[in-house]
Amino acid sequence: MPELPEVQTIVDDLNKKVKVLTITDVWTDWPKYFKRSPRGFENFKKTVIGKKIIKIWRIGKNIIFDLSGDKKILVHQKMTGHLLVGKWNLEHGVWISVQKGLLTEKVNGYIHVMFWLSRGKMLGLSDLRKFAKIIVVDAKDFNNLEDVKHIGPDPLKPDFKFNDFKNLIIKKRGPIKKILMNQNVVSGIGNIYADEILFTARIHPLKKTEKLSEKELKNIFEAIKKILKKAVLLRGTSTSDFRDTSGKKGRYGDVLLVYQREGEKCPNKCGGVIKRIKISDRSAHFCLVCQKV
Repeated sequence: MPELPEVQTIVDDLNKKVKVLTITDVWTDWPKYFKRSPRGFENFKKTVIGKKIIKIWRIGKNIIFDLSGDKKILVHQKMTGHLLVGKWNLEHGVWISVQKGLLTEKVNGYIHVMFWLSRGKMLGLSDLRKFAKIIVVDAKDFNNLEDVKHIGPDPLKPDFKFNDFKNLIIKKRGPIKKILMNQNVVSGIGNIYADEILFTARIHPLKKTEKLSEKELKNIFEAIKKILKKAVLLRGTSTSDFRDTSGKKGRYGDVLLVYQREGEKCPNKCGGVIKRIKISDRSAHFCLVCQKV
């Protein structure tokens, strides 16, 4: 599932490519994407056609389109979704990219939603598993959406300070990796970056939050900032389906420290080996030597 760095990459791209353009039409072959929108896809389509895209921004893992007419679109890409900008033709029910190259890669070919925009541009959602979510809402009702109402603070915002982080964590009980991935505590962190953050902070993923010292909490806080900023700079991780709006892979996968590196030697050269365990049905990767419980 795309996490904060991947979503921020998409947001940055979209602001460069489709900001100020107008939505002229919408197509889907999977109306279930819109089941959370009032009265479904047909009403969604009627609502957004003719609206200008004012700006695109992010809250947690959600992409928000601010539209003219005081409307907002929320897109959650879920497990395999990613937004692409290009030009396609629909041939026998399949969208074929007019442009050769990355957009013709198979992972970019599962397009189930298409927006036509002014200036001849198109915005498509490629989503193999078809789990994504798209909602249109009046701006005045946006903060009441369940998707954003209880979401935790953004760890990359300048006003997110250590004491804020500390106060959120110490209120929770359980393994630190599970707490870091709780979107109501801190938003945007998922499986990949939780592993990378805890390795950088030298904290075992199973260590209970109530047993973390102030120094350990500070190490985690600093690692969050460091890892997420680096991953945004490298445009995310593409170990699976994630691609940017041009269909290109992110580069953080080239510098992964522990995630999906089970059995490899620890990058700290401590003599340890990366191990994988399960925590609440999710994998956790860590070094047995560097990260002791």
